Amino acid sequence: MADAEARAKLREEARPDRGTLQVLQDMASRLRIHSIRATCSTSSGHPISCSSSAEIMSVLFFYIMRYKQSDPGNPDNDRFVLAKRLSFVDVATGWLGQGLGVACGMAYTGKYFDRASYRVFCLMSDGESSEGSVWEAMAFASYYSLDNLVAIFDVNRLGHSGALHAEHCIDIYQRRCEAFGWNTYVVDGRDVEALCQVFWQASQVKHKATAVVVKTFKGRGTPSIEDAESWHGKPMPRERADAIIKLIESQIETSRNLDPQLPIEDSPEVNITDVRMTSPPDYRVGDKIATRKACGLALAKLGYANNRVVVLDGDTKYSTFSEIFNKKYPERFIECFMAEQNMVSVALGCASRGRTIAFASTFAAFLTRAFDHIRIGGLSESNINIIGSHCGVSVGDNGASQMALEDIAMFRTIPKCTIFYPTDAVSTEHAVALAANAKGMCFIRTTRPETMVIYTPQERFEIGQAKVLRHCVSDKVTVIGAGITVYEALAAADELSKQDIFIRVIDLFTIKPLDVATIISSAKATEGRIITVEDHYPQGGIGEAVRAAVSMDPDIQVHSLAVSVVPQSGKSEELLDMYRISARHIIVAVKCMLLN
Repeated sequence: MADAEARAKLREEARPDRGTLQVLQDMASRLRIHSIRATCSTSSGHPISCSSSAEIMSVLFFYIMRYKQSDPGNPDNDRFVLAKRLSFVDVATGWLGQGLGVACGMAYTGKYFDRASYRVFCLMSDGESSEGSVWEAMAFASYYSLDNLVAIFDVNRLGHSGALHAEHCIDIYQRRCEAFGWNTYVVDGRDVEALCQVFWQASQVKHKATAVVVKTFKGRGTPSIEDAESWHGKPMPRERADAIIKLIESQIETSRNLDPQLPIEDSPEVNITDVRMTSPPDYRVGDKIATRKACGLALAKLGYANNRVVVLDGDTKYSTFSEIFNKKYPERFIECFMAEQNMVSVALGCASRGRTIAFASTFAAFLTRAFDHIRIGGLSESNINIIGSHCGVSVGDNGASQMALEDIAMFRTIPKCTIFYPTDAVSTEHAVALAANAKGMCFIRTTRPETMVIYTPQERFEIGQAKVLRHCVSDKVTVIGAGITVYEALAAADELSKQDIFIRVIDLFTIKPLDVATIISSAKATEGRIITVEDHYPQGGIGEAVRAAVSMDPDIQVHSLAVSVVPQSGKSEELLDMYRISARHIIVAVKCMLLN
């Protein structure tokens, strides 16, 4: 009884007075005016969508959320995720359902890594909730009891093209959220007092994430436009906008502003710069180990060097060897299960505001379904690291569905993305360490079969610097490979040397950026002849990257060996030969090039 009375007293103390409620309503009206003016000035935008959520934004930013207005990136501030790129929005999400996953990453970081008081709010449209990635995120938040997370569904019934299937059936959204294990409230989006109340109630809930399903109306407060179809994404005509603004201004009763509450300053200080491995790679030339395993070992080693290194995986940890990190640092390992879209977005959230060094790991083939979320990370210039294993036909018996043959092309399109393709265990460890310190997104491509260590522990690696493994003054052709095909190129070089034909062999190490200087100087030393060999489709791969790099020099010719058809299952070495990227086919290509 005493507890109930105490809660009732606390609830009453948290209730805003009449004056504050009026100010919040007036601030919502001003937000509507701002959205109308901004979209009219640019002749583009979404004023009616802004109008539906004006009360939500007013209550959140001027009554509920804690933050420093002068320091939007402060680590102690509450977080807000919205489908816009603004100074106070950490990740630029689109309308396709990435936001809640990002919010989950922020909330997970706040609860389990920072152990801090900041809370995370994510505003979504009802149309956006049709995306499957939203429900991946809902399941994640429920499983990990993210009670510092509030998802707000702005249910205004209208989508881009017309009415949505559920329209204003609020109970449908409520039942869905409850079915995913969320604490759920339903509220009228026009009622600022009710909004204040449910957001306060959400702050009192423990061990459950909270969903607030808000019934709203597009174009709220705008005669003949409110709740009308065919206005999505259209600014109001200027002559009409002036009259609407005057109408809204006439309803404003106060001129007072509200200052947000200051945050609770309890986030730990973190340092994620200049992270170094504590010792050189512990491998000897001739050792045999798959680069996917070397990557798992490197992550664990990096985790020892810095306690803000976190690893996410999509139910593949025994195959990607991220389980090695999990065994050593289970408190910094996030199992995202078979939900790659959400895994990438959670990683984006974990890495926001420089709180962690996040590595997300799965089969590279499975990353294709997460490309939209990867793309958003690129647009936000997020510092996340993605590891894709089981690349190319060298995967072998697993079959075409498991063979990543599009991943290089995919990541080459991401602005400022660094693509590592290490050949052996030593170069893999260096790739992990370099990625941890790099700015922007990094992709590390690893191989399934065991390969021989070819570099000494003392070898140095840098982003954008290739390694020339074989060279002499008699070289006739430059052969460029990466990963598994480097071994095929070396085998071809050995066989050709017996016939007094010498080739220069280059291990790219990074595909983006390319070491253009080394490629061009090697091409000139071999009479302008280049052969590229890759365990990837021709489109968007190494061959096309090299061609682009040398395109301004008409004296350089490039011949590409790549997987040109949909592959089948088989033994790794058999498939390399079947799809014409083996040493035997390199030898044939070299001889043909010399004949021309």
